[in-house]
Amino acid sequence: MKPRKIPLRKCVACQEMKPKKELIRVVRTPDEAVLIDLTGKKAGRGAYLCGQVDCFRLAKKSRALDRALKQTVGAEIYDQLAQDFIAVEDEFIASKDEPDEAEEA
Repeated sequence: MKPRKIPLRKCVACQEMKPKKELIRVVRTPDEAVLIDLTGKKAGRGAYLCGQVDCFRLAKKSRALDRALKQTVGAEIYDQLAQDFIAVEDEFIASKDEPDEAEEA
């Protein structure tokens, strides 16, 4: 049996290609809200960031999320995302370390 193909995505800040599970998705929902999507399945336009605060800061400085989401992301939204990103970072790292059921089978 052939090994499963691992989907790769590019971090909008550092431009590194990484497996999708190693990145955090920031999504612009159809009602124009910008938020973090840990499941990776919410409807809307997505942009991926490494699970590191440094990459988030770089994305904020270079306005990379504005380009990737094709919408101006206001300073208050960046501030809210920064708080969410820091809160989610530990949870994301813990979930990344857990083995998947698909990988065990």
